[in-house]
Amino acid sequence: MKPISLVACLAAIAGAQSVTIQVLADSGRISISPWIYGRNNSLSLDPSKPVSDSLISLYKDAGVRAFRENGGNNATKYNWRRKLTSAPDWYNNVYGADWDYAATTLQNQLPGTQGVSAFQLLGWAANNTNNNFGDYAWSQAWDAETHQDTLWKGHSWTDFSAPRQNLAGGGVVDTVIHVTPSGSYDMSHALVEGDATKYLQVWPADSTVGILPHWFGLGGLGLDSTRFRYWGMDNEPDCWNGTHDDVDSDLTVHTLSVEDYVQRWVKVAVAARRAFPGIRLVGPVSASEWQWYNWPTGAISYKGSTYCYPEYLIKRLAEVQDSTGVRMLDVYDIHLYLSASSQTDILQTHRLLWDSVYVDPNANGVKTVYGGQWKDTVSHQEVFLRVQKWLDKYFGTGNGIKMGSTESGINGAVSSSASPTAVWYSSLLGTMADHGAELFTAWSWYPGMWETLHLFSRYAHSTRVKSVSTLDSLVSGYSSISAAGDSLLVILVNRDASNSHATTVNLSGFAPVGNATTLQLAGLNGETFHSHTSNALKSGTATVSGTNLSLTLPKMSITAIQLLGMGHAVTGVHPRASPTAKVTMLPGILQVEAGEEGTVRILDFQGRTVASSSLHQGLADIAVGGLARGLYTVQWPGGLKRVALLGD
Repeated sequence: MKPISLVACLAAIAGAQSVTIQVLADSGRISISPWIYGRNNSLSLDPSKPVSDSLISLYKDAGVRAFRENGGNNATKYNWRRKLTSAPDWYNNVYGADWDYAATTLQNQLPGTQGVSAFQLLGWAANNTNNNFGDYAWSQAWDAETHQDTLWKGHSWTDFSAPRQNLAGGGVVDTVIHVTPSGSYDMSHALVEGDATKYLQVWPADSTVGILPHWFGLGGLGLDSTRFRYWGMDNEPDCWNGTHDDVDSDLTVHTLSVEDYVQRWVKVAVAARRAFPGIRLVGPVSASEWQWYNWPTGAISYKGSTYCYPEYLIKRLAEVQDSTGVRMLDVYDIHLYLSASSQTDILQTHRLLWDSVYVDPNANGVKTVYGGQWKDTVSHQEVFLRVQKWLDKYFGTGNGIKMGSTESGINGAVSSSASPTAVWYSSLLGTMADHGAELFTAWSWYPGMWETLHLFSRYAHSTRVKSVSTLDSLVSGYSSISAAGDSLLVILVNRDASNSHATTVNLSGFAPVGNATTLQLAGLNGETFHSHTSNALKSGTATVSGTNLSLTLPKMSITAIQLLGMGHAVTGVHPRASPTAKVTMLPGILQVEAGEEGTVRILDFQGRTVASSSLHQGLADIAVGGLARGLYTVQWPGGLKRVALLGD
């Protein structure tokens, strides 16, 4: 008999149980990062195939704020000089990819957004397209043959992971279907491995970091560095022995140790900070739940103790930061590819991040969290809570390192249905906001996600306030307040697939004026989002009585409650205007750290504005290479400072 999950039991017991949501408008105020409203693979990397105007409009209308355009696995061997990348999931063949073009598109056509890019730490980058495997000719010839083996009937050779064979560089195809011990089929290893040196070149730290002056420096592309602040420390290094086994394999001498990865990280971090002090370094970009805790070689020994992968990495980066004075990490990043398969379990996956109570029925890698040793009794993920404890232990409290996820995907049990997908995504967005995550860019995109993104990004305020539910496993509240304290948004998520729930919202620290407006997503079927004005949001009203209101939440729904009234203004959360600022001279760039949003201007001796730039998260980079030698005034919201520029 299949075991019944705890959540399913709760749902059965709950039935149509009423729920109370307590919103504490003066408690738990946290700045909500706009960069949690993000996506992957939205912009073209090919200048001959520009992204359409209709898609640009869709991104703006839906409220996409962060764009990760590095290609995931294809980022690891990217050569920005040649605009080439090697595709590890397609024979390692080398193809064109123009990151410059994607970045320029973002800057010119998507104002107010943030780009997320990546450095290459593997040490190899694509060099040429002359040694590709002839995939098209081969597949045509293969499909034309008659195969007597019953395993092949009804299948293409691509069904058996053959594109993972290392065939670029003169490899020879293995056409034999291998049966693994688990009974699955595998064709991932070539009969003769291709020679990686024929299509790759050595790519050290200075080569990968060279993209920074190319984008932002004097004589470069002229991109605004404040629009491209986030840079991943490569992509999923914990499974390079599979994805990039042409140069890092458990079958060869090239296998990378975790300390090798640390040393490569350090070299890139030091070079990147030197070129771009305001950079936000994002890593380790772990692949999935097993890799959240494990390096391929298992437990890690260091100075007489053993560690799991994340604790060792954090400890070593902290040691290097202490010895060099160079900041090593800004956002701890994991990928959310999860093993849950039932709809019930998938709708609880947001609880794997910070929830210390939730028992993960699919727990696996977390069982090695204590020194890399397997403990079958461990089933609470709370992965970001664990990471935060290690960060505080080794970097010290108040270290400023945030959490994030740059890829995510779910099982088909939910992804084909718009309402469950919308609810899953809303739970993640609400949880990210509740805990101050800085970055979230989904990889897979399903019907229902556009609707959810639009609701959160376009209607939520910039400061989170605390919400408490009496039945949080099924019905949660995610609340935010305006800077002036005069508007409150409460988003209620009902994950129950069987029941609607009568819900009462009690307000504390906010006195509503008039009745509430509601915006609701329920009963979604297929893709329904077309624009800000054409979508599935249904508007309504809810009667407010004093500081309470009641409404019924449909099964599998998201309901936003918009309230106007009187609360305390937001103070001490966002950076405020300051009479002082940090002004740093870089080659061709004047960098200003000056507090809140606004404009930084450079004035000449006659008070004329000769250069300006917008502050993004309190930071602005202004190109000054063309200004004549002399004294100038730097002006920002709340202050000014005289500086001497050397000129050309």
